[in-house]
Formats: sequence, C-alpha cells, structure tokens
Amino acid sequence: MTLPHAVLLFFAGFFAGIVNAVAGGGTFLTFGALSVTGVPPVVANATSSITQFPGYVTSTLAYWNDFKAFWRGAIALAIASVAGSLLGAWILLQLDNPAFRKLVPWLLIAATALFAAGPWLKPKPKGGRDVAVSNLWGSLIQFVASIYGGFFGAGMGVMMLATLGLSQTGDYHRLNALKNMLSIVVAAVAIVVFVWGGVIAWPQAIVMIPGVALGGWAGVWAAKRVPQTVMRTVVIAVGFLLAIYYFVKA
Repeated sequence: MTLPHAVLLFFAGFFAGIVNAVAGGGTFLTFGALSVTGVPPVVANATSSITQFPGYVTSTLAYWNDFKAFWRGAIALAIASVAGSLLGAWILLQLDNPAFRKLVPWLLIAATALFAAGPWLKPKPKGGRDVAVSNLWGSLIQFVASIYGGFFGAGMGVMMLATLGLSQTGDYHRLNALKNMLSIVVAAVAIVVFVWGGVIAWPQAIVMIPGVALGGWAGVWAAKRVPQTVMRTVVIAVGFLLAIYYFVKA
C-alpha cells in the first residue's frame, strides 16, 4: 500500500462516514476506494464490512432509548440474521476473485437501484409506536435479507428497512433502531467468517476505520447543513460508476 493509496483510503472512509450519517450508502465509497487501489473484489468486499462496523454500533447506541423497549422481542430476528449472514458470507468464500468480479457490476447496479428507491421503500408508520418483532414471517424475510448482507453489504440497510416494514409494526424510528441492531449482528457474523477465511486487507482496514469514525462524527454537522438529496445523488453516481468500472474490467 503506497502513501497516496493510504491517503485515498482514509478520505474515502471519512466521506463514507459522513454519507452514512446523512443518507446511508457509505459502503459504495469504501468498496470503490479499495477496488481502485488494487484490492481484489472479494477482499475489498470483506474489508469494507469491517470498516463499516463501528458505524452500526454508534447508530444503535444513538437509538438506544427506542431499542431498549423491545430488544427481547428482537431475539428471533437476531437468530435469523446470524443464520442468514453466516450462509451469505460462506457463499462469498466459495467464489474466487474472477467469479466474484463478474457478479460485482450486477450486484452494484441492483444495490444502487435499491438505494435510489430508498425514499419510496421507507416503511409507513403503522400500529402506533409499539414494534411487533416475534412473528415467523418476519424471521424468514430477515433470514433472506441477511444472506444478501453477509454476501455483499452495499445497500443492506435500505433492503433491511424495507423488509422490516413489510413484516413488523411500529413507527419509522423504532424500525430504524431495529434495523441498526440487526446490521450489527449481520456484519459481526460476516466479519468472523471473513477473518477466519483470511480475506481481510488489514493495513487498508486500519487506515480506513479512523476515517469512518471521524466522518461519522462530522456527519452530524453535515446532516444539519447538506441536503440529503445531494448526498444521495453522490452515492448513486458512485454506485453506477463502479458498476461501469467493473463491467469494463471484466
């Protein structure tokens, strides 16, 4: 890793932290920066998962007052998340870099389209502020969403918020709190599998994680001043440019 690459990765992590705090989608930036600096796609995907993990934790803590009211009912969804993420991460490890590289542009297009549709996929408030989180249908949907999250993290938050809106009740903020907690579970399981599989680029991860942390803090300032539409436009553009990059490279 050269010094220019290290600088690029740090600032990619920084802006990813800001984007996550304002609009979500920072994974596109971290995955893209790792890719253009020569990190193989499987390793870039796994390493990006590690760099995003602290943000999931801080987001959950920020929603703690909402989450603590129903955390016992979320256990079934957390178990489904463990199983799904384990399967998704295991599937990723079965692919070599050339095979995964062929899938990446299609995954990026799908994830970018999902992210672009995010405002229309936000769950509508229903059933007051109480969240029902203990039904079988919800666990099955969460299992499928977690397979995607363990395999390829970009767009996972948008997908999970949409699927929780289909199967759970409660207002948007409590569903978002539930989504943040489940994201921790999905990411933690995937990280364990990726570490075990030896597909983490540790020097790059060590450079990016402080950037993501600082960006998350700065994102609070940005959220009050930068319109979400601007951030979302940047993320969508990066997603489609990355897809073109991988189509050309493939």
